[in-house]
Amino acid sequence: MEEVNHLIDILIAIVPALMWGTLPLVVSKLGGSTEQQIIGTTLGALAFALVTFFFVSPEMSTTAWVAGLFSGAFWALGQMNQFAAFKQMGVSKTMPISTGMQLVGTSLFGVLAFGEWSSTSALILGISALVLIVAGAAFTSYKEDKSKKDENIGKGLLLLVISTVGYVGYVVIARWFNINGWEAVLPQAIGMVVSAILLSLRKGNLFAKQTFTNGIAGIMWAVGNIALLFATARVGVATSFSLSQTGVVISTIGGVLLLKESKTKKEMTFVIIGCILVVAGGIMIGFTKQ
Repeated sequence: MEEVNHLIDILIAIVPALMWGTLPLVVSKLGGSTEQQIIGTTLGALAFALVTFFFVSPEMSTTAWVAGLFSGAFWALGQMNQFAAFKQMGVSKTMPISTGMQLVGTSLFGVLAFGEWSSTSALILGISALVLIVAGAAFTSYKEDKSKKDENIGKGLLLLVISTVGYVGYVVIARWFNINGWEAVLPQAIGMVVSAILLSLRKGNLFAKQTFTNGIAGIMWAVGNIALLFATARVGVATSFSLSQTGVVISTIGGVLLLKESKTKKEMTFVIIGCILVVAGGIMIGFTKQ
């Protein structure tokens, strides 16, 4: 019975990777403008959060509401710019670089603001992890034909810098005010929707058919988020966090196979090696959280 329970725990811990790894593929297939994608995604997340709130009914404080709203607003900034980067560089190139930037950003902020990696062993493990992540991101960016200039890579990287600021803000605010539990779900979702709409106001046709079909992506993200809450409680932060990082492999390989993003055989080899390095770095960072 104990073995069965452990298997169930691991399966729950894999759900975030499955949801977040396939989300970029689903969004790209559903189509729509970047603004339609982010509004649809956040509306889906809000719908899921409302249902969850009805069943769980967590105790809410003013801090949870305010910090949750701002945390969610930063997430929308991060996700919107990641969606925009997909259109510039493709999912298979964007996701490893984006994941690497997020891991580096949140880890450095954890060290500077929260005093993490205080022991020598954790510091060595953490620095080694960051080296692997940076190397992995560089590998996935390898281009065999150097004579062909990739005009979109510069704009795509700028979008990912902004995206990383959003994602890091999302994590740091939640961590700073200690609202990483059930109480964060609804305020964050509301902040996501409000931010997504405000960021999209300069564009028209925001509530088209594609907007609402992209709600599927929001539900997927929310399911992964709830699963991570459960997994953290059942198998610990290190294991749940580490397994959640493996989703980058799904999105990267899926970008090539399902979205038909062009890669030479050599480039594909570098992409696979890069993904392995990014995931390995993520796993190592997970164990610094023990």
